[in-house]
Amino acid sequence: MKRRWGLSSALIVLTLAASQAIGFGAKRASLSEDEALYRESDLFADAMKIVRSDYVEEPEPKRLIYGALKGMLATLDPYSQFMDPDSYNELKIDTGGEFGGLGIEVTIKEDLLTVIAPIDDTPAFHAGILAGDRIVKIDGDLTRGITLMDAVKQLRGKPNTTVKLTILREGETALKELTLTRTIIKIQSIREATLLEEHIGYIRLSDFREHTTDDLESNLKRLLKDEINGLILDLRNNPGGLLDVSVSVSELFLLRQQLIVSTKGRLRNQNQDIYSRADGLAKDVPLVVLINEGSASASEIVAGAMQDHHRGIVMGTKSHGKASVQTIFPLKDGSALRLTTSKYFTPKGRSIHGQGIIPDVEVPLERPKEEEGKANKESSEDIFERLESKEEEPSEPHVVKKPLDNQLARAVDLLKGIQVYRAREKEHAIN
Repeated sequence: MKRRWGLSSALIVLTLAASQAIGFGAKRASLSEDEALYRESDLFADAMKIVRSDYVEEPEPKRLIYGALKGMLATLDPYSQFMDPDSYNELKIDTGGEFGGLGIEVTIKEDLLTVIAPIDDTPAFHAGILAGDRIVKIDGDLTRGITLMDAVKQLRGKPNTTVKLTILREGETALKELTLTRTIIKIQSIREATLLEEHIGYIRLSDFREHTTDDLESNLKRLLKDEINGLILDLRNNPGGLLDVSVSVSELFLLRQQLIVSTKGRLRNQNQDIYSRADGLAKDVPLVVLINEGSASASEIVAGAMQDHHRGIVMGTKSHGKASVQTIFPLKDGSALRLTTSKYFTPKGRSIHGQGIIPDVEVPLERPKEEEGKANKESSEDIFERLESKEEEPSEPHVVKKPLDNQLARAVDLLKGIQVYRAREKEHAIN
């Protein structure tokens, strides 16, 4: 069954849809393009023949083919990748919501293995890993040139085994060396659903999985019974997930037949305008959506829809900026291709890929003074050259205390203000 995702990264939670190798299911190329492809295929065949005949040891044919496929997909973008059977199985396990690992979402950003977000209540979270941290070494090996799937394979593993990460935090030059113990990671989309002061509801959504919408709907019903005066939907550090789930989550807050997201690709069937199918359960509740740099893909679809329809106020800091849709193409030997097949756009046609959602009310997260520092301007090559030359040794293991949440406090204050305004409007109408 083909399924598309609107996600960024790797937990890995990513956007599923569908594809095969070169041009499978794509528009038939022109004759001249076919001829050019065949000429290049001859070049590949010649190279393969030389390797098989002259390499110092006889290479395994499947290993050569897998290596070629990995290289081909890696030239496209950070999200398109060839997955061997083990990697593909890991992805399927990941969508099931339980696996052995650290609880960390990663991506390749500016040629660096970068944390999108730690998952709540996991080894990565408790170690103080933050969105934006760069992982420059795994078990002492530099991550220069690492692919996303290779990184995930190294970070995951059997519970109770350890992995040593060397972290470079944005804005700092000192390295942090952390030793984490893998555990069973059980993903729960709804991390918290509670009442705050002044009868304001709060829901923390950590990702977009198969059961997310049902879980969100049941928690919304419970809060609505308590007659909430407003709702905060917290999408901070939510790396995304399934595209169709981001649509059904958005539907809970919109009116019937409102545009949620558009997808556009090279093929006609990749171009879609997706609308809400019914009036949402929480369509009238005053809404604040919290986002930050760890909010990606499906999170950005929801935030963009709320913003474009003026349904809620988006607050926090600029989101990650991942607006491409990947498709999984299973192959006959149990491997698969994950291919970027389209990009998505907000209801007003905004492309946020590489740009992110700009909040209506920007509220930077206030961190303790000791975490503040000058922006790190080093390129990926500068960082790896410095590490290889051993100019700086990793610092002692470091755990960061969770900062006070000024963003959530501002969201509560905003909804309080809306309550006051509505009460005065009602009083004025009566008089």
